Amino acid sequence: MREVRVYTCQPLSSGEDVILDPMASRHLTVLRLKPGSQITLFNGNGGEYAARLTETGSKTHRLAVGEFDDRKTESPLATHMGIGISRGDRMDMVVQKATELGIQKITPLYTERTEVKLKGDRVDKKMRHWQQIVISACEQCGRNTLPELAQPQPLQDWLDSPAGLKFVLHHRSEKSLNSYTETPDSIALLVGPEGGLSKQEIDAAQQAGFKPLTLGPRVMRTETAPLAAISIFQFLWGDMG
Repeated sequence: MREVRVYTCQPLSSGEDVILDPMASRHLTVLRLKPGSQITLFNGNGGEYAARLTETGSKTHRLAVGEFDDRKTESPLATHMGIGISRGDRMDMVVQKATELGIQKITPLYTERTEVKLKGDRVDKKMRHWQQIVISACEQCGRNTLPELAQPQPLQDWLDSPAGLKFVLHHRSEKSLNSYTETPDSIALLVGPEGGLSKQEIDAAQQAGFKPLTLGPRVMRTETAPLAAISIFQFLWGDMG
């Protein structure tokens, strides 16, 4: 049977019991786990705990927390992606797959061509939705530290993000990764929404220190391009090489 990993926001300590919240318990209910089942618990602060299911209920489960394992699965390359908010499930896919690929931080951006307008309660609802996608991706891929999901903000406010190298994806550029010889320990990656970034936004990014980057002769969709870029970054400078 595959390893069952469950996230909880609660403090964890070996030798103590923990009662899971309804969201985490639902995951175990779907799997139809019985008392005695072995589970891996983590709370996003690094490392994980062996745990044993002791009680099951309709909405909550009790687990006995066992030995701590300081297993490290984080990439040495700190990547911060700012991405124009997309419609439908495109943004969901990027958040999920970027988490699996080792992204450290994701900031949704409002750009000139962003068609999704989030205000008031819609922002909170969307953030809860994306946060749950991050949690589920970490449970699946073995990460014990949750990447940071920042509040949506205007592109102009994000451009001063610090990083060893800054890239703006720009399919009309002739600059590929072969053009850059630096070996960074951190990267800021700017990605536009459907329709891409405007010329004015690309110019503003370059003035803020972002280097134009193309990923080849084919134009990729907004959910494909950042995942391709992050994969290449991780191969060259992270832990996928």
